[in-house]
Amino acid sequence: MNSSYFIETYGCQMNVADSELVEGLLQNQGYSPSQSLETADVIFVNTCSIREHAEEKVHSQLGRYHLIKKRKPEVLIGVLGCMAQSLKDDILENKPFVDIVLGPDSYRKLPEFLNRKQTIRNNQVDTKLSKFEVYDDLFPSRREGINAWISIMRGCDKFCTFCIVPFTRGRERSRSVEGIVREAKQALDEGFVEITLLGQNVNSYSHEGNDFHDLLEAVAKVHGIKRIRYTSPHPQDMTDPLLDVMASHQNICNSIHLPLQSGSDHVLKRMNRTYGKSHFIDLAQRIREKLPRVGISTDIIVGFPGETEKDFLETIDVMKTLRFDSAFQFKYSPRRGTKASEYEDQVPEKEKQSRLAEIIELQKLHTLERNETFVGSVEPVLVEKESKRSTTQWAGRTDSNKWVIFDKGNTSLKEIVPVEIKEAKGVSLHGKCIKKSEAA
Repeated sequence: MNSSYFIETYGCQMNVADSELVEGLLQNQGYSPSQSLETADVIFVNTCSIREHAEEKVHSQLGRYHLIKKRKPEVLIGVLGCMAQSLKDDILENKPFVDIVLGPDSYRKLPEFLNRKQTIRNNQVDTKLSKFEVYDDLFPSRREGINAWISIMRGCDKFCTFCIVPFTRGRERSRSVEGIVREAKQALDEGFVEITLLGQNVNSYSHEGNDFHDLLEAVAKVHGIKRIRYTSPHPQDMTDPLLDVMASHQNICNSIHLPLQSGSDHVLKRMNRTYGKSHFIDLAQRIREKLPRVGISTDIIVGFPGETEKDFLETIDVMKTLRFDSAFQFKYSPRRGTKASEYEDQVPEKEKQSRLAEIIELQKLHTLERNETFVGSVEPVLVEKESKRSTTQWAGRTDSNKWVIFDKGNTSLKEIVPVEIKEAKGVSLHGKCIKKSEAA
């Protein structure tokens, strides 16, 4: 078979990892990757339902695929992932040119469906959620790079009222430690030097008596892994044993993404976040005590239904107290099928936008403030890519997840090199690579 495929991916790192899994399945069937939509025999879009904007982009792309299919009727078009799960009926009714619809737990069906489409004209659909599917025995096909995403679990049991993930990805189930370690070793053999462990709530991992800190330690002991990261944890499941494991292994990055969402106890309760403001502040402060110079990033949603000005100021208060290194900030977007979308006290769009602009500006100040504390220090930086602004400079990250720009000198991609930080400019640091003898 000489057929080719093209995959477009929207959404989170979990979707990126899923697309790599699908690529592995396709290549095992004899398909080869195509460099463009126009030349592909099979086109897939791996979709996201977390935010409205992502869905809109997918609908737009499907319109583009439709034009291709009109010119080349033999092209197969497939919708994968969260939108396939949540909007199956809409896709089948309004986009009849879509040939294959597969939810996140149904990717094993892909070879069978592709074979069927050679003789059957009907849509091939499977969006059943599984209590057991973790794809532990399948290996992804990754393009060359620095970091390998490894999914350690699937689904979510938290049921935050703003989030559709439990309905599109099902309940939590975890892979085996052995399967994850095996995949990490394979990634090393393929030339990757950094591993990022993925889960919707990565630190709620549990498999045959092993918790997340057990898994993290097992991966840290794999010889040759230069750096290990993980995302995204839930504050409820952040434990002292996990922090102790992080502190005891040099290749586990000194960086934690700790989603706040809101600083108001009232809003957090309506979000079903299972922690309060004081608990979150205490946790973040304990993390910084156990992991000096740790980089803490967060997620913040403004304009959640019922959020008053007082609630919003509570979020500002937490930001000023903790001064996060960075933050992903959003205005609330109702998602069909979630409890929060049914709340009647929706915040006006103008108010949401105003609050979002305020926290963005505040976070810029905090990011610069945190970055300035690194000026004068020597930081180990993993060389990841060429700087966008200059072909003579590298861009890489510290283990605390701060981007550093510096002259290439005699350094190479995938090296960890000592860089003296000279200046903080907004979200990035600028420095000079020094000889190891100078760093001693």
